Parts: sequence; C-alpha cells; structure tokens
Amino acid sequence: MRRAAAAIAVAVFAVLATAGPASAHNYLVESTPAAGEALTQLPERFSVTTNEALLDLGGTGSAFGIEVRDADGLYYGDGCVEVEGASMSAEAVLGEPGEYTFVYQLVSADGHTVSDSFEFTWAPEGAVEASTGSPSAGDCNGLYERGEAPPEAAEAASIDVGTVLWVGGAIAAVVIAVLVTLLVLRPKKSAPENQA
Repeated sequence: MRRAAAAIAVAVFAVLATAGPASAHNYLVESTPAAGEALTQLPERFSVTTNEALLDLGGTGSAFGIEVRDADGLYYGDGCVEVEGASMSAEAVLGEPGEYTFVYQLVSADGHTVSDSFEFTWAPEGAVEASTGSPSAGDCNGLYERGEAPPEAAEAASIDVGTVLWVGGAIAAVVIAVLVTLLVLRPKKSAPENQA
C-alpha cells in the first residue's frame, strides 16, 4: 500500500507540475503608453507587448483591440489594430490634454481572451493639434456592433477545447496509472494444497 500511495503522489505531482504552463495566459510586458505615465509627446503608435506570441488566427486581428478614451468618454482612433508576434499596436490619436483611459483586448497563445485597462495623462509640451473624439468606439476589426458600448475590461472566462481535452487526458492517465499500480501490488492468493 505504501508503494501504491507513493505512485499516486508522483503521478499527481507530475500532472500538477505540467498543468500550470499549459494553461497560462499571456501577460503584459510593456505598453506605450505605460500605466500612469504622463505622455509629453505623441508616439507614432500605441502598443501592447506580452511575454509570448499572440494567437491571431487568419491574420486579420479581428479579436484584438486597443481603445483610448478621454475623461468625457469620447473615443480616439479608428479601432484598427496590427498584430505582430508578441505585440499589437494602433495609430496614436489623442484630443485635448488631460486624463485618458487605455483599454486593450488580445488572444493569448493558449486561445484565451485577455483584456485590461489603465489610466495615463496626456500633457504635451507646447501647442499640439487636438483630434476630435467620437461618442462611439472605432470598429475596424469588428469586435462589436458600431454604436454599442465596448465590453468591460476584464479577463474573459472562456474555456478552449484544447485545455479541456488536455486536462481530461491528464486525469485519465493518472487514474489508469493508479489502477495498474494497485493491480501489480495486489497480494497474490496462495494456491490451495492438494489433499491426498
């Protein structure tokens, strides 16, 4: 029984040790602008870079988005996003100086949708031409119907089929290993002695 318990413990540890990396989402490495940053010059593009390549099936960027809105809720930019490797970017467009909210949505390498938001300040040095904001978000990539409010910035609770199959297969492998171990270690019945 001790050997069986040890075999079970080893099998469970092996599953748990490999389950973490297999289901990990991409995470933010850097962005332009950074959270809480005071921008004094308009960058060429707004961008988000993660720890590994993004999953852009079809190469259209249709599940990706970058939104920038001011304190009055007006949106800036056309909503078009370019995805390349671990990064995504959009044209940098801002209005009058002040507080802005940056929202992004992306698809992780594991197939899960991840989104988040943060604040930054637009404090240009000298006079700049302010762009005009829009009451509705740009929808170049078709994330939602024009005029609708965008989804709240929160990690989507989606479950992809690959993860479910992987976890199910791992559990099945552990159960089979335990059953085989128990059968091998089961005490053998002694054969009855022939009576004369």
